Amino acid sequence: MADCDKSFSSSYMLLKHQEVRFLDLFRILFSSDIEKRKFVDCSAVREESLQHRWIIFTSIVAQKFLQCMSKPLAGMGWLIEMWLNLLRNNGGFGRFLLNLGRGRIEIPDRTGETFLSFVGNLDTRVDLDGSIKHEDGSKYYAALSMMASKVAYENQAVIQKTVTQHWKMEYLGFYNYWNDYQEKATTQAFLLEDKDDGRDTIIVSFRGTETFDADAWSSDVDISWYELPTIGKIHGGFMKTLGLQKNIGWPKDPVPNDKRKVPLAYYDIRERLKQQLTKNDQTRFVITGHSLGGALAILFPAVLAFHEEKMLLERLEGVYTFGQPRVGNEQFGQFMEKMLTENGIRYFRFVYGNDIVPRLPYDNENFMFKHFGSCLYFNRHYEGKLVDEEPNKNYFSALRTMPKIINAIMELIRSFTISGSKGPDFKEGWFLIVFRLMGLPMPGVPVHFPQDYVNATRLGSSDLFLPSSKGPDQ
Repeated sequence: MADCDKSFSSSYMLLKHQEVRFLDLFRILFSSDIEKRKFVDCSAVREESLQHRWIIFTSIVAQKFLQCMSKPLAGMGWLIEMWLNLLRNNGGFGRFLLNLGRGRIEIPDRTGETFLSFVGNLDTRVDLDGSIKHEDGSKYYAALSMMASKVAYENQAVIQKTVTQHWKMEYLGFYNYWNDYQEKATTQAFLLEDKDDGRDTIIVSFRGTETFDADAWSSDVDISWYELPTIGKIHGGFMKTLGLQKNIGWPKDPVPNDKRKVPLAYYDIRERLKQQLTKNDQTRFVITGHSLGGALAILFPAVLAFHEEKMLLERLEGVYTFGQPRVGNEQFGQFMEKMLTENGIRYFRFVYGNDIVPRLPYDNENFMFKHFGSCLYFNRHYEGKLVDEEPNKNYFSALRTMPKIINAIMELIRSFTISGSKGPDFKEGWFLIVFRLMGLPMPGVPVHFPQDYVNATRLGSSDLFLPSSKGPDQ
């Protein structure tokens, strides 16, 4: 087994897909003695369950596939995004052909303030909903958090322009962060400050899984886990992305590492928050993220609690996540519910329709991952309700296949009518409509993207947001 120090964890199961050989990969299906497999570092002596070994097999195969497809996937993404922005910059396909004939094509600048990501092209909205005000409390911060989660997918120039020019807020910076296990910068986040009559709120927004980023997808499918004493078992891929230090774990402060070209996310953001919060004792902060970003957002206060960062926990106003996957086991959920309650921190977990990601990893006897806290669930009419768990919690079900496809067809039809029923701000472009059409065979994928979550935060009833015990809701 690997000789790395895992004393911070009472038990663990780590997958190392880089060390797997073809024959070893298949042997795991036929032998329960996984401790002798060098690509599975596990504190358990034996693992008897065939289903569990199948899960390990699937995770490693997926990571190996993503590793092989990293450059082709990135290349495909580059071409798609360049083409979409080429059409936008030149006024559509017709004008593009006209400009092509005239030799006046406007070539997109990937680092420029007009270049949009794949996600940004699906939903080009950048302005906040002016009808939702600060006095709306948690509804306001939900809408702001969702837009911050959406814009986190863009480049630094787009984020800065959006925050300063469209939202009229203070831009505090965009940052790339290191992943010790992937040995590269794979995590991104940005900070802004929303000022309102002295009661300032800092928003920390983590970027979610980028569509063509194999490293981010590898973090998602890596089902490694660590058990922190008194806290519970936590998804290893997400912890690595947040800043888990290789061979060390979660010491109070980062241990110097010559390989790191940029800081680790958790430690750097923690220090930046301390610096900002000391300027005004009325300032609070909110953490948010979509998809993988949502997982990082809810794990951030968990590590704060692990390090007993009382000041930061007391100033944390709320956590807003959108399409967030499961991040830990039942014990972790119980620990988080107790910690959030004790510190008066509100946790809003948004789930729209048949979004596949909140239903992963599976919640069953083999996966052990579970959600915690209440779920704000929205149907295709953007009617929301508070539930303990989203319907069809594990997504894949033969009985629910046709209902999900029918629902996706109704969402596609809605694309042509929503601007008439809800207003021009909700009009869907051709790219999103085509994306919904192509996603009909797998209806949980198109609805995972931010557009429906933006609509849910804007159209959802304010009754879903109960009075807060501190901060802007007071």
